[in-house]
Formats: sequence, structure tokens, C-alpha cells
Amino acid sequence: MIAVNAKKLASFAGIALVLFFVIARPTEAAGFVDSIITALRDAAEAVITFVSSVFS
Repeated sequence: MIAVNAKKLASFAGIALVLFFVIARPTEAAGFVDSIITALRDAAEAVITFVSSVFS
């Protein structure tokens, strides 16, 4: 029971931190999200390149 409450508390704290960051520093938050999306796109392109070279 305590673990469940700690999980909920950690989730709420994480959401509150993200909201505070977005409200207090929206430009930096947008840059951070953009860098995450760019990293994910680069990783996906690397996987596609790898799979294409394996099967060609």
C-alpha cells in the first residue's frame, strides 16, 4: 500500500515539475522537447539505415 502511494506521489511530483518548467521557462522547455524529438528521429533513421543495409 505504501509503495502504491509513493508511486502516485512520484507521478504527481513529476507532472508538477514538468508543468512548472513549461510555465516558468516555455522557450527552454520547447527547445528541450525539440531536442528529444530530433534525437528520436535520428535514432529511427539509423535503425532504418541499418535494416536497409542488412537486407540489400
